[in-house]
Amino acid sequence: MAIGTSAAGAEGTATDAAKATAGAELTVQQILERHAAARGGAELWHRIQTMTWTGHIESGPGGISKHPFLLMFRRPAATRFEIFGEGQRSVRVFDGTMGWKQRPTSQGTFEVKEYGAEEIGFARDAGGLDGPLFDPTAKGIGIALEGVGSVEGHRAYHLKLTLPSGQVRDDWIDAQSFLELRYDRATRNAVGATGMVSVYLRNYQTVNGLVMPLLIETGGPASRDTDKMIVEKIALNPIFDNAQFTRPTVPSTRRRGAMVNTQSPPVNSPRGR
Repeated sequence: MAIGTSAAGAEGTATDAAKATAGAELTVQQILERHAAARGGAELWHRIQTMTWTGHIESGPGGISKHPFLLMFRRPAATRFEIFGEGQRSVRVFDGTMGWKQRPTSQGTFEVKEYGAEEIGFARDAGGLDGPLFDPTAKGIGIALEGVGSVEGHRAYHLKLTLPSGQVRDDWIDAQSFLELRYDRATRNAVGATGMVSVYLRNYQTVNGLVMPLLIETGGPASRDTDKMIVEKIALNPIFDNAQFTRPTVPSTRRRGAMVNTQSPPVNSPRGR
């Protein structure tokens, strides 16, 4: 089933349900319940077994570099991410236990490598298609309330998540809309140096009753330029071939990957919060 987003933003709808409690201090469980309700409700999310996002990623100064992507989710934790550039495709696949990455080489061929332990941990920590704030106990995630702070002028509950890998992630939930505004996570660059990046979730829209961010912006503390994932189409419960979540087959020649036809109409251009 392919769905376009509604023209109106979702923050207003989520705010109506939260006004009565926005000023009160809440427990972690109450915050998570209100967050789930703001996202469309846990019951509706549990009906979604598969999902695809298609769009593009902007990076570099002023977003000068733009690359189309396809992201596929399948419960409980499988993902497939394809990114396209210069007529070629790079693929990352996680089946819930193991992972693989396929990329072009300088010789014009392709190579496939298994995920390392750190990459597997990162994939598990992502929390599946509905993320780590839904059903955290079942996903092996611990959550503590650190207090109340501010994110870009929004009063926000600060949650500290202990992920299955043992890594810690900080999340901020808007105290009025109960939508996720930002999270900070550990990262490692190409030369092995570790650090933290902040991820901002913007332009929430309603997709067949589910509320999702269509702009995800990532950047480090010293970075003036951010990477932007802009979601243009979403499909809910599409049918996948099991092979899409297994070790990628190395193509014999250079070629572009075949995009999954989500049959979704294009959504409105994402707008920042």
